[in-house]
Amino acid sequence: MFVWLHRLENGLLIAAMAAMVLLGVADLEFWEKLKIPVRVAGADSLIRHLTLIMGMLGGMVAARESRLLAISSFTQFMPKHVRRWTELGSGIVATVITAYLAIAAWQFVSFEREAGARLALEIPTWWTQAFLPAGFAIITVRVFWHAATDWKWRLAVLGASLGIGLGAWALSGGPDEFLTQPPAVVWGALIVLIVATLLGAPIFVTLGGAALILFWGQGDVIASIPLDHYDQVTNPLLATLPLFTLAGYFLAESNASRRLVQFFSAWTGFFRGGPAIVTAFACAFFTTFTGGSGVTILALGGLLLPVLMAARYDEKTALGLLTGAGSLGILFPPCLPLIIYSIVANVEMNQMFLGGLLPGLLMVVLAAGWGIWQGPKLTAEEKKFVPGDALKATWDAKWELLLPVIPLVLIFGGFALPVPAAAATAFYAFATQTFIHRELKFTSTLPKTMVECGLLVGGVLLILGTAMGLTNYLITQHVPDQAAEWISTAIESKLLFLLVLNLFLILVGCLMDIFAAIVVVVPLIAPMAAVFGIPPVQMGIIFLANLQLGYLTPPVGMNLFLASYRFDKPVMYITRASLPMLFVLAIGVLLITYVPAITTWLPDLFQAR
Repeated sequence: MFVWLHRLENGLLIAAMAAMVLLGVADLEFWEKLKIPVRVAGADSLIRHLTLIMGMLGGMVAARESRLLAISSFTQFMPKHVRRWTELGSGIVATVITAYLAIAAWQFVSFEREAGARLALEIPTWWTQAFLPAGFAIITVRVFWHAATDWKWRLAVLGASLGIGLGAWALSGGPDEFLTQPPAVVWGALIVLIVATLLGAPIFVTLGGAALILFWGQGDVIASIPLDHYDQVTNPLLATLPLFTLAGYFLAESNASRRLVQFFSAWTGFFRGGPAIVTAFACAFFTTFTGGSGVTILALGGLLLPVLMAARYDEKTALGLLTGAGSLGILFPPCLPLIIYSIVANVEMNQMFLGGLLPGLLMVVLAAGWGIWQGPKLTAEEKKFVPGDALKATWDAKWELLLPVIPLVLIFGGFALPVPAAAATAFYAFATQTFIHRELKFTSTLPKTMVECGLLVGGVLLILGTAMGLTNYLITQHVPDQAAEWISTAIESKLLFLLVLNLFLILVGCLMDIFAAIVVVVPLIAPMAAVFGIPPVQMGIIFLANLQLGYLTPPVGMNLFLASYRFDKPVMYITRASLPMLFVLAIGVLLITYVPAITTWLPDLFQAR
């Protein structure tokens, strides 16, 4: 019945992403040097607002497919009949919160429409901002729809949502008054929200809901939340996130993974533990561009597990290595967490890129080293290196191997700003996989790939946008400053502070989505790090390295569940198999934490020049 609407959403999402790529490529500076007039006036502003449009469309598709990012692992252990009630409860809370976000966004757009601001090409700014209330309204309907499977229970969800929503509206005094609420009411609402989160409510609902409840409790205007959302999503650098992710998805949907595995195998397969080296480097390469270990485990797991098993690794060792290697690329540029951290913490992106290179390599070497140590001894036949095979594998993978070179040369060579460099990278990946390898088809795999990428990025941008409302509330209440003051009196030793910080961040990493953790937690800990004189770049890499470790930390590390799903093994079996990798990577985190030069040497070297 709604096929036409789904096709329209998909088409608009693809068009927005394609326009971002083309505008970014046209904005490369060397076109002017070649005297080719392709640059569009105001392209930067257009790309930023296309990011807003693409994010909301992606969020709508994610809601349509019931794939909004959530902390849902707690419900997996519940009986089916109990899980049905948890879905109803979390669905009611999610419906109410999302509806209020739509109302707040509508109020925000109403104010902006009166201001009369315009983008390039004389496009009224509010036209793009209108995607906020429209998107949240459609997401509200879809969250409500997925809360139950039949009309009887859907009507129950609708009635409960309307009752709660109208009750909160009445307590606030209606549209003309903004009354403060008793602390008991505010805390009660927050507790209900936390419970709903544990029972499966989307993460953006948790963050946006917390901001709504806290502003509502103080009697403040809730339109400030979509304003923060708008400011965050239209940040000048945030467009790099969907563009680099799109490049990774083009690789993931082609046979690039097979060519890369063959390349690493040809050059390292004759070593003892060569398949482990292949696994570590292939996973790191893939995660760097896809931005998340989930995609890497799902895309490469089925390809690499037979390689490890054929090399006579026992199953538990192979599964542990693959599960741990799934997040190795987080510290390499241009991975998404590096980009988001630089934006949230206001650290130069090129400094974060440089700061992550040596720590990222350290983690890869440690993972590969453990795999080599666990590897069986090779026979004389297996030790042979075949130069012809290695050269052929290199030639076959040449286009993929050049991919990370493009953004690094463009950015650090001073040829392009990050957003045009990201657009050029996405266009390069599209061209090589579509026209050279001919593995992405215009009528089938290419649209599907772009929609899948938009779905992921849309879910992430919903989290980032709503989290900024909560972050700004904490900042206006001086929570980070108070926390820094308290920590400076409670802990005097820098070494002890770093140890406590590591433990805290590992806990955050296994309980929170990495993107939400960056936006919410970084403003809290950055002032504390400054008190102890920790360089901002090192703080960023420590933060991300610990969250990477959180992916492996039981009982709810994300990689554990993804590997369980991908390899069809019990979660506890995967957990036991991954413990050695957890300890190995923990050594890397400690080295990154207590040896600052690993992180700061390259940024300082380039800054000195």
